[in-house]
Amino acid sequence: MDLFSSSAAALSTSPLSEILRPKNLDEIIGQEKTIGSQSKLGQMLRKGYLPSLIIWGPPGTGKTTFALALSQHFKAHFENINATEAGTKVLREIGEAGHDRRLQYQQKTILFVDEIHRFNKGQQDVLLPFVEKGDIVLVGATTENPSYELNRALLSRCRVVVFERLNEDNLRHIVARAEKQYKKPMSEVLQPEAIENLLQFSDGDARRLINSLEILYSFMKDGQEAPLSTNDMRELLQQNPIGYDKNSEMHYDLISAFIKSVRGSDPDAAVYYLARMLDGGEDPIFIARRLIILASEDISNADPRAISVAIAGLQAVEAIGLPEGAITLSQVTTYLASCPKSNASYMALHKARALVEQTKTLPVPLHLRSAKTALAKEMGYGRDYKYPHDYPSGWTEQSYLPEELQAEKIYEPTSHGFEKNIREYLAWMKQRRSENKE
Repeated sequence: MDLFSSSAAALSTSPLSEILRPKNLDEIIGQEKTIGSQSKLGQMLRKGYLPSLIIWGPPGTGKTTFALALSQHFKAHFENINATEAGTKVLREIGEAGHDRRLQYQQKTILFVDEIHRFNKGQQDVLLPFVEKGDIVLVGATTENPSYELNRALLSRCRVVVFERLNEDNLRHIVARAEKQYKKPMSEVLQPEAIENLLQFSDGDARRLINSLEILYSFMKDGQEAPLSTNDMRELLQQNPIGYDKNSEMHYDLISAFIKSVRGSDPDAAVYYLARMLDGGEDPIFIARRLIILASEDISNADPRAISVAIAGLQAVEAIGLPEGAITLSQVTTYLASCPKSNASYMALHKARALVEQTKTLPVPLHLRSAKTALAKEMGYGRDYKYPHDYPSGWTEQSYLPEELQAEKIYEPTSHGFEKNIREYLAWMKQRRSENKE
């Protein structure tokens, strides 16, 4: 048997994505700032240190490729699973095998978990002890914010690595490699305008670009002579020029328009953008979470019920899912868009943090300190504290801020909605303070 011809034949029948897949860390493009030889993590890896990693980034940015390159670099045993398919029994077996491999052969076991954000608590709990003991090196890939989906215990034992969408130069590099593989320049496959459209359509996703290139070059083999126009290419690739991809720029544009419409009290526009996102396949949980953030940031005490409505909306969507969950999202969206607005709490937090940054650790006033021990009481902790409920109005004159900040005004409520009542109450207390000083 001719091993070389056999290997070449296997390569010729492999998908283009496998043929072009980088084989080592130095061949990976687009992530030089994060894992390149000059980056901190890149230097650590090249010096032989491999921590557990969570790779967070859009599709087609090299997350799986990076994991495979790590296994080659460290000569590690490689296990590849999808979070939706691996039960706790399988995970436990992988962990136990990794334990034996580490003790008997001093070999690392890399467990690559695609879509790790879909792991449930039980799956994460099974993995945790194996990660802690070093029996497996966990490399998880996710397109979602890992801090939302993974529990703190597991996340604290992993280093989060952020992968960026590939830029145009990276995509052109992939096109050049495909040209070399097929021995045919791209100019003979697509017209210049179509080439630019293909790069734009790829949207920083190497997988999408490579799959498109494979289709285009295969089509040219079937007797097509003239390079394809943009319309021909779109038809061949079934490319929708106004389509929605929840991982594309359109995703960010629509969620931005949605939030700004709710903030701007336009329920019509808000529901329109909600429908655009849902019909495009956006995750309803993502939308519900953004509404919770908005309820605190943009409505706050102008309607204190807003946060409860938003949280209830998330719980309902989690419980019933789509399609009925879309009705819940519409209800929450129209309610929040129709509420009076205030960012006073948001601004108060920023002002308070700025004061903390400027003044650092000012001492807490003695009368506010905890007097739980005899020594603390002896030192005057808690002495002269006035318990507000002991007074007829449930309030009495007393300073709470450190002495150096007595004149600072941090929370400034608006006159919108219920916050008007808060503003009036605080004004009443301010008047009482003035009278007491007189």
